[in-house]
Amino acid sequence: MEDRARERRASVSVMLRVLLAQAGIGLVLATLFWGFMGRVEGYSALLGSLACVLPNAFLATRLAVPMTDAKAVLRAAWLGEIGKIALTVVMFVLIMSLVRPLQFLPLFAGYIASQLMTFIGAFLTTEDGTGTHGS
Repeated sequence: MEDRARERRASVSVMLRVLLAQAGIGLVLATLFWGFMGRVEGYSALLGSLACVLPNAFLATRLAVPMTDAKAVLRAAWLGEIGKIALTVVMFVLIMSLVRPLQFLPLFAGYIASQLMTFIGAFLTTEDGTGTHGS
C-alpha cells in the first residue's frame, strides 16, 4: 500500500513538473518574441502556450485522482484526453476569434514549444517509476 502511495506521489510530481516546464518555456518564448519582434508577437506566443498548458492541466487533474479500479483509471484517462482535445480546440477558436491583432507564427510556436515539453516527462522518472531523478 505504501508503495502505491509513493508511486502516486511520484506521478503527480512528474505531471506538475511537466506543466511547470510547459508554462516556463511558454513564458521564455513569449518574452523572446516580445523583446525581439514586438508586443503582438509576445502575447500571441503566450496565448499559444496557454492553449497547451491549460488543457494539459485538465488532463493531469483527471489522472491525479487516486483510483484503484483499472476501469476507473482507463475511464479517467479517456475522458481526460477527450476533454483536453476539446479544450484545446475551444481555446484556439476563442483566441482566433476574439484576439486582434494576432500573429499566427508565434501563436503556434508557443503551442508547439509547450507541447514538446511533454516529452521531458519520460526523462523525469527513474527505472523504478519513482520520479526521483535529480531530487
